[in-house]
Amino acid sequence: MSQTGSEPATPQGDAERRRNVRVATICALTFFGMIGAAFGSVPAYRAFCQLTGFDGTPRRADTASSQVLDRTLTVRFDANVRGDLPWRFTAEQTSQDLKVGETKIAFFKVTNNSDKPVTARAVFNVVPSQAGRYFQKLQCFCFEDQTLQPGVTVDMPVLYYIDPEFAQDVNTRGKSEVTLSYTFFRSTEAAPEEAERPHTKG
Repeated sequence: MSQTGSEPATPQGDAERRRNVRVATICALTFFGMIGAAFGSVPAYRAFCQLTGFDGTPRRADTASSQVLDRTLTVRFDANVRGDLPWRFTAEQTSQDLKVGETKIAFFKVTNNSDKPVTARAVFNVVPSQAGRYFQKLQCFCFEDQTLQPGVTVDMPVLYYIDPEFAQDVNTRGKSEVTLSYTFFRSTEAAPEEAERPHTKG
């Protein structure tokens, strides 16, 4: 005679159910973690690049170099604006010669050619890319958003140096030139009250 009804619970069955629940939980956490990573990937990638110099991104430094080498490099400067940003952006010097480890200051000029306040941010990189980890910036307008009122022109400085380890790295020690390039683009983080500011010219 056949038996009907549910099978009684066994220790083996309980263990299997617990394993299945654990696997399902891990899968769910992984899925939601991937979604969160996708939304956070851009700022996280930018922070990673600034910390390590990856992909030719200059690093942010807290102090000047304690060593200056008797080796001269030429740093060239490139300035660009992206898309519909109504700004004129230029480097006030095409290049600078400096010794490795020496602190230098370079200036860029930017003008808001529109009749409204505009907030933008500069992205940057170094060529050759291997030099990015040694290009140290102490101060830079690229560290935060910049808001310009209509018709305003401002000078924006960059205080920087080339880390002396540049001269020891097999990938960079033979290089005599590096290029620091900036591109301004409209910031998506502009404050909502920006449009209400008075349109004063400077």
